[in-house]
Amino acid sequence: MNSSPTIRFSDAIIQILESENVKYIFGHPGEQILPLYDAIRKSKIKHVLMRHEQGAAHAADAYARISGKFGLCIATAGPGALNLTMGIATAYKDSVPLLIITGDIPTNLRGCNVFQEIEVCKVFKPITLNSYNISNPEEGILKLKEAINQFKYGKTGPVHISLPRDVLQEQVDKSLIYKEVEYSSKTNLKELNAQINAAIKAIEKAKKPVILVGAGVIWSNATDKVLNFAEKHKIPISTTYHSRGIFPDDHPLNLGMMGTRGTEASNYAGENSDVLIALGSRLSERTEASIGPCKIIQVNLDEENLKSEINIQTDVGEFIDSLNDLKVLNTKKWLNELSKYPTYHKIKTDYNEVPIKPQRAIQEILDAAEDSIIVNDAGSHTTWLTLLYKAKKSSSFIFSGGFAPMGYAIPGSVGASLANPQKNIVVIVGDGGFQMTSQELATIAQLNLPILICIINNSSLGIIKQWQKIYYGNTYEVELQNPDFIKLAESYHIKAKRIKSPLKVFQTVKKALNLRKPYFIEIIVDKEEGIPLVNTKT
Repeated sequence: MNSSPTIRFSDAIIQILESENVKYIFGHPGEQILPLYDAIRKSKIKHVLMRHEQGAAHAADAYARISGKFGLCIATAGPGALNLTMGIATAYKDSVPLLIITGDIPTNLRGCNVFQEIEVCKVFKPITLNSYNISNPEEGILKLKEAINQFKYGKTGPVHISLPRDVLQEQVDKSLIYKEVEYSSKTNLKELNAQINAAIKAIEKAKKPVILVGAGVIWSNATDKVLNFAEKHKIPISTTYHSRGIFPDDHPLNLGMMGTRGTEASNYAGENSDVLIALGSRLSERTEASIGPCKIIQVNLDEENLKSEINIQTDVGEFIDSLNDLKVLNTKKWLNELSKYPTYHKIKTDYNEVPIKPQRAIQEILDAAEDSIIVNDAGSHTTWLTLLYKAKKSSSFIFSGGFAPMGYAIPGSVGASLANPQKNIVVIVGDGGFQMTSQELATIAQLNLPILICIINNSSLGIIKQWQKIYYGNTYEVELQNPDFIKLAESYHIKAKRIKSPLKVFQTVKKALNLRKPYFIEIIVDKEEGIPLVNTKT
């Protein structure tokens, strides 16, 4: 009797990923992950060499946000794995589908306190949906397939698989590559149907309904369904930060963002609605800041996020399908009431002073960027972007969200560019955030990506400086003695230019985008210009 053909486990992993049409792996090699790198070398999947593992996680995260597919990052054991934690936590907080594969020391050395040994799964457990410590190839294939099914059918977020080097080199039955693994849902159908019926009754009785869309609408591919439902019943739509662009800001039913930094129209709707339908949103404290004493219907696959009066643990698209027989609502009076409030922020930007006001600089960038994808970082410039940006398309504006680490934008731009190579990518980052991950300029230059980096330089940690002045009357350790950023960019063979006056920002951004190559612009802005203190209930 002939034995079944076998395959090296590391090669089996890559074949499974190829069958899922994975195009890119973001990573940094190391000793314990080398068998997987050897398999990638012979694969059609392209490995993107990031200069730091944090950058690999952020790049994979941004790739997922732009492509709608899961992102994939890899690292070696010990320090390599732990360097991923910032990016994993960022993806976890924003429910981004991210597959993390790390190498580990050989199984016979576990527990011996050997070189670079650490129980990485214990570290990753709080920031992943699951973190698996694999002991044999069969288990590894099963958990990999379960993770992929999780991304397709379950709640989204990071899943981690730790693979010892010796296990990666073992042989495994080749038939396991093609074996189907079913996704098992723990949904209580009886309870789900009862909650859906309660939601239908509440919506039909509503006089002032509003739909709040979160990023879960993107992950469920339900954008068109939600828009069609809203248009059919004439229900106004508010967005969270991460769902901006799902519906164009100029859509007549779009009230804009709700919550901290939300628009007047959207926050008024949240405070005065009688029924709020939250789709794919975890209802963060910043969103809840503008929600009044209304009945909340919350639809989310993640049970931990459900905390409302009517909780529906299901896919957003499936929920919308269940409302097909809902009678058409009469919201004319409610829409007339909302029409009195602006769906955008009125921000003065026509300053002509030198140094440039940051809001003027950012407005010029946005005006020139037009159809580009904006990748944002954390800092005071984020507030100006929030207030000034007009979202037209889904996934046209991404940032580091609920965890908000500085340093997301530069590596994130790599993933964003590879996810949508036809688009120009415009990074907007402060001088503080830029220096967290500036080494990824090397990755951008090596790949010759059409990424324009706009650094808003106020020579300080601007937003922390402002809070220190407000709360303590003085500042401490927030002034930055920066390097020559132009020389730094040029050392990576990236063209660079420094701007100190208005109007030139727009012109330079336009010219840079036409090049379709890496470009770096440093904009010297007013050190003392703070962000406006509006809608800061939290």
